[in-house]
Amino acid sequence: MTATQQNELSIIVYAPALASNDGRPLTVVREMERALPGLRLEWMISKEGTPVPLPQRDAWISQGRADGPGFPLVCNGGGENGLITAYGLEIPAGRSPGGKPLFDVHAALPLTPGNIAAAMNVLEGIAEGAQAFWGHATPFSAGVDIARQTKNWAANPQPPPRGLPALRLSWTLPSPVIPHRLGWLNYWSAAACEAIGFPDPARDVDLLSRSRRTATGGWLIQLTPTPLDLDNPAHLDALLRTYGRFPEIGGRTTP
Repeated sequence: MTATQQNELSIIVYAPALASNDGRPLTVVREMERALPGLRLEWMISKEGTPVPLPQRDAWISQGRADGPGFPLVCNGGGENGLITAYGLEIPAGRSPGGKPLFDVHAALPLTPGNIAAAMNVLEGIAEGAQAFWGHATPFSAGVDIARQTKNWAANPQPPPRGLPALRLSWTLPSPVIPHRLGWLNYWSAAACEAIGFPDPARDVDLLSRSRRTATGGWLIQLTPTPLDLDNPAHLDALLRTYGRFPEIGGRTTP
């Protein structure tokens, strides 16, 4: 883990696979810029690791990746605000829940006060722009332990860290609408909410106090008041309680 990653907010959303002439990649980038005033993702990174300006950014995104569906990495060029990036890939059918390919969008931004304040808007813009099933925004350091919840028991018989529940391999889930894991900020589409039973006005009072509805009927849910830190006992407890509330997450109720 690099020093930069330790202070990075990682965002990932999972959406239906891209179709021919699909406008969602460009929409994702524009919505991300809208959520962070002043942000312009008009640079690429060269093979040497140097930012290179993209005078025809929109066309470059729309032409897609050379190695398959998605869109190539774009960034803000770094500078005093730190490096902010976004890119999209396709997860093939054989590695996806329900046996259908997915459009997989990744973004990363420094954990600065301004970015933390805008993080929910950024997640919402990316997720709604991608028409995602679900997604999350999580500090990289917490995300490392959360990623270790996914278990191939034959390959690694050690239980997940910190008493977190073991999650099934994502491609063994019956449907892509079922969230595979939790994060600090969570986006659940209307279909995902139906699959896991959120919201329940009686059982979700605490979560609803830090949640809001999106224009498409999905929800944005914030687990902790500040970015998730699993060294903080209150944060770890919030994560464990939320997994307990939604056993469907990670396929834990699926035979």
